[in-house]
Order: sequence, then C-alpha cells, then structure tokens
Amino acid sequence: MNRFHDLPDNARGIAYLMVASVAFSLMALLIKLLGQNLHVTQILFVRQLGMLVLVSPAILRGFPGSLRANRPDLQILRMVFALIAMLGGFTAIIHMPLADATAIFFAKSFFVTIFAVWFLGETVGPYRWGAVAIGFVGVLIMLQPGTAEFSIYGLASLAGAAGAAAVMICLRVVSQYDSADTIMTWSSLGIGLAMAVPGIYFWRWPSPWEWVLLGALGVVSYVGQRFNIYAYKHGEASLLASLDYVRLLWATVFGFLVFGHFPGLPTWIGAAIVVAAAVFTIYRETLRRRHLA
Repeated sequence: MNRFHDLPDNARGIAYLMVASVAFSLMALLIKLLGQNLHVTQILFVRQLGMLVLVSPAILRGFPGSLRANRPDLQILRMVFALIAMLGGFTAIIHMPLADATAIFFAKSFFVTIFAVWFLGETVGPYRWGAVAIGFVGVLIMLQPGTAEFSIYGLASLAGAAGAAAVMICLRVVSQYDSADTIMTWSSLGIGLAMAVPGIYFWRWPSPWEWVLLGALGVVSYVGQRFNIYAYKHGEASLLASLDYVRLLWATVFGFLVFGHFPGLPTWIGAAIVVAAAVFTIYRETLRRRHLA
C-alpha cells in the first residue's frame, strides 16, 4: 500500500481509472444480462435503491442540509438529463452488442463541445469543430443508416450520449452553487423517485439469481463511480479522459465471452474514428487551457 502511495499522481490516477473502467464494463454486462427478462425501468429503480443504500452514510452526514439546494432548477434539469442518459444507454446495452453500444455512447465528447458553445458561451476553434464533425462521421459509420444493419437502439445510445453530455454541462454550472453532497443527494433520491412508478408498473419478481445480479449491479456501479472520482482527484483530466476508452476493450471482451458477440468491420472503423477525434478534441482543449493559464 505504501508503494502505491509513493507513485506519482498520474500513475495513481491511471490505476484508479483502470479499476473504474472494469467496474463500469461489468455494470454494462450485468444490465445486459438482467435486461433479458426484466424491464429497463425496473433495473434502474433497483439500481438506484442499491446506490442510495451505499451512499446513505454520506447523505446522512449532511442531512438535512444536503437537501437544501441554491439552484433546485438546475438540480432538476440535471436529473432529467441523467434519466435520458441512463434510459437511452441502458436500453441500447440491453438490445445491442456491448461493444457497439459502448462505442456509440462515446460520442458524448462531441456533444459536450456543442453544448458548451450553446449554453456556456465557450469559444471553439476550427480544429475542434472539425474533430466534432469527423467524430459524427464515425458514429454514422457505426449506425449504418439506410441499411439492414441499422437499429433504432443505436439512436437510443446516441440519445444517451447527448444526455450524459448535458449532465456534464449542468455539473459545471450547478457545482458553483451547491456542494457535492447536495448534488449527490438530489441525484440519488430524485432519480430513484422518478423510476419508482414505471419500475413498479413493469415489475416482474426477480429470480434468486437475478437478485444476486441486481445486488452486484449496485455494488459495481458504486465502485465505478467512487474509483472514477479517485482517478480524477489524483490524475490529470486530459490524460485520464484519453485513457477512458479502454472501456471499449472490456466491452468487446465481455460481449464476446458471455454473448458471443464480436464487432463487425463498421464498428471497428467507426469506433477508431470516434476515439481518434475525441482524443484530438481533448488535446486541443488541454492546449487551450494552458494558453489561458
């Protein structure tokens, strides 16, 4: 343990990120397994209950102050976008090969750039706009519109990516008004309550094995989020963001080992374009911040 703490900050950040990437990939695998028999809203509802139990110590420490939000409008807006991200992303994971759904979801990097211009007034140069355009070409290659391979669930993954990007933009703003505990409390309770009605309406009593998978889903979701926080606490954001695409590798491995799915050529080509364009976007953003500094 002491050797680990003696490592440079970036090395520790990368180590934490690798754990988070495995946890998030396992989360996707569990969602796909559970989605064979359970409705996506039921999975989300039970997942949020599990997450709520795991984060309740942090919530209770600041209760009831953790419920007091200076910008409840932004908190609600963030929850709406989070619901879009999770419903779209989870639905795509259930109905598509894991690698395909994961690769399309990485388009969130391009949506972040677009939303940052629209809602935060950030300035984006021609290089980054070019990277966004090329990135969406990669997404189109994976979606294959107008062919027999086109799936509506690919659009669900794309909608989930847009929702996730909007969540990140909301976080940039709301974190200036409310504490992390308040944001976490509103998210855990709000999304859980929003999923309660459809989750109960579509309820199908899980088998003992499905209860085990649901419990594991809550744990790996918590571990993934916690280690992701640790990663960005220690490592440089630009370096970690460019390494986050290792999740695509895990999604490919898990999808092949468990479901026998192996990505076709369009997925490999499109994913390569998306990752390259996203890494270039991160690189340009890093240069811009250094210039501003």
